[in-house]
Amino acid sequence: MSWYIKTFTELSKEELYNILKERVNIFVVEQACPYPDIDDKDRTAYHLFKKEAGEIIAYSRIFKSGDYYAEASIGRVIVKAASRDRGLGRELLKQAITFVHQELKESAIKIQAQDYLRDFYGSFGFQPVSEVYLEDDIPHVDMLLKR
Repeated sequence: MSWYIKTFTELSKEELYNILKERVNIFVVEQACPYPDIDDKDRTAYHLFKKEAGEIIAYSRIFKSGDYYAEASIGRVIVKAASRDRGLGRELLKQAITFVHQELKESAIKIQAQDYLRDFYGSFGFQPVSEVYLEDDIPHVDMLLKR
């Protein structure tokens, strides 16, 4: 099992297809939330993912400051249902934060978190910077991590 980080143009067609498939499986089907996952932001993102037996089992996209928010950002954080309860979510977020700090040289990371994951993100040092609001009928909160 290896971690990969690629720009949009570096992704193979197969990798892109599998990323989009897993995002739809989780954010649209599993969460019963019809929304346009393909938002044209993938083109400017870095795509961090882990493969196992040829399948993408964990994924997030990462943005430099100014590409999504004024700060760097991590979003679309997913772990495939069959691969949960193995600590991959924590491993994924650690990888993403490390990339933002070390490779992008960014000091602040802003996320749009589903509110039920507030404590998870808080365990990494993210602090709420907004009130809870509905995004696609799901409670969210903006959170910020400053180095």
